[in-house]
Amino acid sequence: MRISIVVPAFNEEKILGATLAQIKSACGAFAPVGWETELIVCDNNSTDRTAAIAQAAGAIVVFEPVNQISRARNTGAARATGDWLVFVDADSRPGTGLFADMIEQIRSGDCLAGGATLQWDRKHLPISWMMPLLNAGFRWRRLLHGAFIFIETATFRQLGGFSIETFSGEDWELSLRLNQRAKESNRRFVILYRHPIVTSGRRFGDYSVLTPFKVLYRTIFVPRRIQISREAARRWYDRRR
Repeated sequence: MRISIVVPAFNEEKILGATLAQIKSACGAFAPVGWETELIVCDNNSTDRTAAIAQAAGAIVVFEPVNQISRARNTGAARATGDWLVFVDADSRPGTGLFADMIEQIRSGDCLAGGATLQWDRKHLPISWMMPLLNAGFRWRRLLHGAFIFIETATFRQLGGFSIETFSGEDWELSLRLNQRAKESNRRFVILYRHPIVTSGRRFGDYSVLTPFKVLYRTIFVPRRIQISREAARRWYDRRR
């Protein structure tokens, strides 16, 4: 078994090195089962040292000139040679426990994809209070979060990867198609919860106190809503980091 870990990165020189180091540490979970891994970073048209840092860390570096998260994920996946793809955001840190839970699901033979619940790396009271409900919503609706996604490579390619029609919410859009594929194939699509993915709260300054309530509403009632406009999703493409 071979696992391809894909990290899309846009101007992430400040945190990418730590993220890649943590991913390598978490990959210790693969040693007991004898699985191979490869680490791929997709430089999404960065203007800083993102690519150089990835190369120094020993990652395979590919370049995507169009600044769009869906394209960056797809370009990284196109280079992958693994049986399974694992997408980890450049500002997120998986642990050994999360990878071990993923291995258990893959070895079961009846799982085609999965994600994980979230844990912020810093405090933001309104969102912290709502996080248990948000995570419950992710599990109930079986919605992916881009911080951590694992998917059988054959299934990913059959589905055509992430939609390039989206500028935000590409993870939720893929979730909808995966839920349908799981029903059709009689296989499972899971959201892991025992070891949440730790992800950055660096954008908390952009959020109002109403933001967690809006996200919870979308999670429960309108999970099909995605951003097809770059302007509507502009904070995800701000060159400032």
